[in-house]
Amino acid sequence: MENQFSPYAKTPITDLGFLDILVPQPIPRADDDVLYSITSAYTYRPDLLAHDLYDDRRLWWIFAQRNPDVIKDPVYDFVAGTEIYLPQGRYLRSRLGL
Repeated sequence: MENQFSPYAKTPITDLGFLDILVPQPIPRADDDVLYSITSAYTYRPDLLAHDLYDDRRLWWIFAQRNPDVIKDPVYDFVAGTEIYLPQGRYLRSRLGL
């Protein structure tokens, strides 16, 4: 069963039991996405922002998937002053089937 909280949920497992090449879970733009400037409290900590926004730290990868043109590295590009779009919780949970 897929773990929808994981950025690897769509990535197949090889015959040897290893993850194959990453198949990303895209998070498309929605009309109610919010433009947000990352604050210093969340520098290098997308997990903390995911906890505060979605009440679940396991959704840390959402920010990189929603903002691939801004965030290439989901941790080290997550710095104060970077502007990203935040998907709303209801849309996100519906999209991921949570």
